[in-house]
Amino acid sequence: MTAVIEAPVVPVTPARRPSLWKHRDFRLLWFGESVSVLGNAISGIALPLVALELLHAGPLAVGLLGAASWLPWLVLGLPAGAWIDRLPRRPTMIIANVVSFVLVLSVPVAAWLGVLTLVHLLAVALLGGATGVFFSPAYSAYLPTLIESEDLGEGNAKLQGSAQVAVVSGSSIGGLLTQAMTAVLGLAADAITYVVSTVCLLAIRTKEPAMPKAAERTTTLRQEIRDGFRFLIRDPYLRIMTIGASVDNLLLTAGHTLLVVFLIQTVGASPGMVGLLLAADCAGGVLGAVIANKVSRTLGSARALLAFSLLTAPFGLLIPLTGSGPALGFFAAGLLIPAAGIVAVNVIGGAFRQTYCPPDMLGRISTSGSFIAFGLIPIGALLGGALGTFIGVRETLWIVLALGAVGKLILLFGPIRKTRDLPTAPANA
Repeated sequence: MTAVIEAPVVPVTPARRPSLWKHRDFRLLWFGESVSVLGNAISGIALPLVALELLHAGPLAVGLLGAASWLPWLVLGLPAGAWIDRLPRRPTMIIANVVSFVLVLSVPVAAWLGVLTLVHLLAVALLGGATGVFFSPAYSAYLPTLIESEDLGEGNAKLQGSAQVAVVSGSSIGGLLTQAMTAVLGLAADAITYVVSTVCLLAIRTKEPAMPKAAERTTTLRQEIRDGFRFLIRDPYLRIMTIGASVDNLLLTAGHTLLVVFLIQTVGASPGMVGLLLAADCAGGVLGAVIANKVSRTLGSARALLAFSLLTAPFGLLIPLTGSGPALGFFAAGLLIPAAGIVAVNVIGGAFRQTYCPPDMLGRISTSGSFIAFGLIPIGALLGGALGTFIGVRETLWIVLALGAVGKLILLFGPIRKTRDLPTAPANA
């Protein structure tokens, strides 16, 4: 599970507000995205299994697949954020869904025709990652236009929680489909979920605020990119969180790239068991989504952020202890506990960034951080694949997970440790 660069603080209001389950358009967004995440989780298991079992690929090839899906953040991350702030968000998400549908469906079609290659899988991972560069910030920037700012904490918690449930189900389904039939069937199921997500987005009635017309803009695309990047780098809270997330993503990706290889080739688990064990990651995420706001209100958002980050990461060192039989429990615990911490930070952080950052800069600030933090993910995937090939998979997991736990200490060097709650607006606002 990768870390996300979103800073915390959830707005708290004394008056009880109506539940977002009564908000028709939020329900549509929630359902469509949950189904899409379910499909992505199936593909997350199925795609490396296609490479391993159908194309007989090794750890380095699996690492390349992981790197390819994140490489677009390095190339498109910064301009995508500026474009998102210029374009209507919902049509952007719809177009990204349609392109993703075509890409994912091409894999089972090619497999059934007997022409599937590793190059094809790499191309799908690369282009699919490019659609995510546009969908992810558009989705984040779209939510505040759909619901009130006071509801962002609840909205992010519901979206994160249901996403984790979807990933739990998708991981299990992906493994079971592979064991019972074939991994390419899981990719076909993922393609269908993009259709469901698109239909839900089309059914939303809430109108987005009008975007400024080209003639009304007084800045160039390059200036807008620079402004968003500068805001991120100069803000002490966002800056330290971005640095921490970047280290997390580099090291966690190096480790998580090898998890399927580790379970199948080192531990000897079946594809069905792989899906069940990887579901522990998502079960932890559900737990984190449920407790995030409660812990934040009790301890304060800054203290909760540090607690979730520092106290859960060391449990990842249980993963390399995994063996057959009861020792598989080490793997489940090593995924579940750190995942709870990561998702809790994401839930709190999503609401903060959506309220803390200027609305007209939200896309640029989001993708500026993603450019830095997500840009290290392909490097981490390649690092994990290379180390796994040359020094061994279990040995690589010991190294990168230990460094990842130590890397959490970076958060202590910023202003977060000096306050109970993180600010709701920049100091110069």
